Amino acid sequence: MDASSAKKALHPFWPRDLVIPSYVANDRSMSEILVFLFSVSGVFLLVTWLITGINGKLGTWRRLAICWFAVCGFIHSVIEGWFSLYYAILPGDQSFLSQLWKEYSKGDSRYIIADNFTVCMETVTALLWGPFSFWAVYSFLTAKSYRFVLQLTISLGQLYGAVLYFFTEHRDGYAHSEFGHPIYFWFYFVFMNFLWIIIPLLLIVDAWRQLSTAQTYADTSERLKTKRK
Repeated sequence: MDASSAKKALHPFWPRDLVIPSYVANDRSMSEILVFLFSVSGVFLLVTWLITGINGKLGTWRRLAICWFAVCGFIHSVIEGWFSLYYAILPGDQSFLSQLWKEYSKGDSRYIIADNFTVCMETVTALLWGPFSFWAVYSFLTAKSYRFVLQLTISLGQLYGAVLYFFTEHRDGYAHSEFGHPIYFWFYFVFMNFLWIIIPLLLIVDAWRQLSTAQTYADTSERLKTKRK
């Protein structure tokens, strides 16, 4: 490797010829970053689970769905919100959340280079699906009539974003990760994002059924009113 190539590779990201002159290596370990992410997400899940069990009226499936929205609210608003605000200085910034994104970028370097699609997608996610997820938690806890409309809207948005996320990288030939790496590719890139395909799909089907049942009831009531007249 010549001096020029060596200089280009002074970072852990793919493709290896990326030039990131402002890059500063993390001083936090992978384990510290992952423990933080999963611990805080676990706290949101546990607290929400306990809150949803107070009145005893919600079933296990519904409680889990509300927990999902609580965790989504945290991840979309805080984690992805940070990226949408500080993507321009991410390579050289040593704030904890910036280091989290630099760690994740080992699985998808589009984040470290502030790829246009990634910035736009994460900004929309932070501005819309973060607040909407917390709103969904509130709507289910207070039994608002629009709660399944929110569930359907958020889940469709999440699914659409995740499909575009995978499809754009597929068209790039998975060039932004070490293809096949057990942690960076399969865990970071595939598993951690595939959750936003599987779970929203289940919630879309659930919302479809709930809204269809409500519409059927409304149609039946309207026909009965018409017959009485």
